Amino acid sequence: MTKRQVPELNLIDYIEGSAQERQSFTDAFYNGLVDYGFIVLNPHDFDFQLVEDCYDLFKQFFALPTEIKQKYNLDNGGRRGYIPKLVEHAKDNKSNPDLKEFWHVGREVSADNPLSQEYPANVWADAEIKHFKEKTYALYEQLDRTALTMFSSLASALDVSPDYFEKLTYDGNSILRAIHYPPTSEFGLKNSLRAAPHEDINLLTLLVGATDSGLELLDHDGNWLAIDSTPNQIVVDSGDMLSRMCNDVIPATTHRVVNPQTDNTARYSMPFFCHPHPDAVLSCIPSCEGDGAKYPDITSRDFLNQRIKDIGLESNKS
Repeated sequence: MTKRQVPELNLIDYIEGSAQERQSFTDAFYNGLVDYGFIVLNPHDFDFQLVEDCYDLFKQFFALPTEIKQKYNLDNGGRRGYIPKLVEHAKDNKSNPDLKEFWHVGREVSADNPLSQEYPANVWADAEIKHFKEKTYALYEQLDRTALTMFSSLASALDVSPDYFEKLTYDGNSILRAIHYPPTSEFGLKNSLRAAPHEDINLLTLLVGATDSGLELLDHDGNWLAIDSTPNQIVVDSGDMLSRMCNDVIPATTHRVVNPQTDNTARYSMPFFCHPHPDAVLSCIPSCEGDGAKYPDITSRDFLNQRIKDIGLESNKS
């Protein structure tokens, strides 16, 4: 039996390829999401030195004393800044929190944009870490651009207008998350994983250059399948919002980050969660309707707010 493996795609085939190469890329991307919920992408014209720089910055930040990191814990539902260890948990798994801490960078909008009242301002640890804002937001924008290219291909596969997802995600509530998984020996929690089995909330996730292995997806045959990638690749997966819009034709695949065999090693990763505009309505895409839409329409904002509560990130502020 041939070993099942997440497909690997070259983005240059879509950006600079012939009509046939573009179509082949689109077909492979769509089929990879339908079959696995994941693909591994070789991006094009992507600055991986910036990725390395950001990993270095976040390693410095997470090594700071807890009292300094806590200055950036805004208790705003995890929307911006620092989120401490053992706060987030998978849905319906509150008693076994994930073994991680992380930082969120969100979209910057102008003061006259109505979303400036909804999106919290980013916070930056430039006082402790040089070039923190400059580097991390540059990576945010680079991943945002890459996501738009992937959405363009996906729009073709789903038979919607080429700018369908571009309009959906314009000024969207996308998040760059930098994660530190400390050595598991630090916690002493036998039933917790670095990231318990879960599905992503958003449309697409772009995970760039994780520093160690451990990411696994739950295949449709019920087996856990390791997702292997190099530092110069991007792992792309589909989230709940996209699955809902596709009537589950494209799944939001369950995945996890398992604990290492030795408990004295750390892991870092930086997923970029692509979200729609808060007022965007998640509606069933016509080409996926089949016998009828399974889910009622809901705004991106309402869906996200419910899921944030499910995973323990709701704000404690009154």
